[in-house]
Amino acid sequence: MNSQERSGYVLGMLLKGYPRISETFISREILALEQKGIPIEIYSLRRPREDFTHRFIREIRAPVMYVPEYVKTGWRDLFASNGRFFLRRPLRYLRLLTEALIRSVDRKTTATLRHFLQGGHIAYHKLLEREVVHVHAHFCHTPTSVALFAAYLAGLPFSFTAHAKDIYTSEPAQLRRKMRRARFVVTCTAYNKKYLSEVARGINTPIHVNYHGIDLDFFTFGHSQPDANGPEGYRILSVGRLVEKKGYDDLLRALKILKARKIPFTFIHIGDGEQRSKVLDCAGSLGLGDNVRFLGTLTQEEVLNYYRNCHCFALACKIARNGDRDGLPNVILEAMAVGIPVVSTNVSAIPEAVEDGVTGLLVPPGSPGAMADAIERTLKNPEEAAIRAKNARLLVERKFDQKFWHEKLFHLFNTYIKFDGRA
Repeated sequence: MNSQERSGYVLGMLLKGYPRISETFISREILALEQKGIPIEIYSLRRPREDFTHRFIREIRAPVMYVPEYVKTGWRDLFASNGRFFLRRPLRYLRLLTEALIRSVDRKTTATLRHFLQGGHIAYHKLLEREVVHVHAHFCHTPTSVALFAAYLAGLPFSFTAHAKDIYTSEPAQLRRKMRRARFVVTCTAYNKKYLSEVARGINTPIHVNYHGIDLDFFTFGHSQPDANGPEGYRILSVGRLVEKKGYDDLLRALKILKARKIPFTFIHIGDGEQRSKVLDCAGSLGLGDNVRFLGTLTQEEVLNYYRNCHCFALACKIARNGDRDGLPNVILEAMAVGIPVVSTNVSAIPEAVEDGVTGLLVPPGSPGAMADAIERTLKNPEEAAIRAKNARLLVERKFDQKFWHEKLFHLFNTYIKFDGRA
């Protein structure tokens, strides 16, 4: 019998996918909670998309159950587990199934029924008459929908963490329903909390801000100033998914302006995404083929080396046409922690870390000219940029130390769930 089986309590953690190379912050939270004594089980709706992961993931002890992602391919498992749950608790199951059917008709989508079946699968295999005392989901769209059904079927409380896209592309009525039923809600920026509080007006569910924070022991301060007279010229770095809200079309147009100004540079991008081919085509059509390097997804250790050896970090975030937007991208905090000067946009919660002229430079979103000016100012005034970089490191130490936020998250769970056994 392992330590989790002896504990008498377990936190069920429901994730959209695990492990995911781009969601390091979630895995680090899980590891920190485990190290503070909270036993965890992970229920993942997707298998890993990458064939590698960060080294620290191996330290996580939580067992993982992969839930069938689609009814079409997983119907046998889903129907079998839901049928067995129905035999155990028929009245509860029928009541929630009726609710799911009504909502599915109202919303004209079968997604609600899929979420219900996934919730039933988790409830039967992991929650019935076991030591799980609470279910927590990351992201307030699909994972929280599944967590709500799983927890209600098993008669357990649930909560969720809301991040970025999941908040701003969700229907407000859906968000209200989930917040009303949740025991508490966590979100990662003050900007997000303000929005969620407006959506949840009149609902008493507590909403807590808990920044992801940065591992300051890993992202130590130490940035070298590469020689800009070499064949690569200035090295401009960006790390992020290739999706609309990251604004890579605007950033590439800013780079075209820099090229027209005869500024020698190499743009290095780390990350991947559904718009990869579109972004690469954009770079080609702008005549930037010889100036850009798209490296794809890398490990944290590899990314850290690029933070240390580039002249400027740039991220041109904006609000996508469907309302999607970033919260506070962790890569900005990582860059600030290491000491590479940062240029970004004043979108969403980015100003909670990047103060224009103090800890970095901010420009309006969708403004390639202003972005080009800010990058050029950073490259050509290294002493001024170094002062901002030092200020940025001090801010990260004061406001975004991951150890502080992990401790706060532990106390938050313990306040509601009493994992330390004092309840």
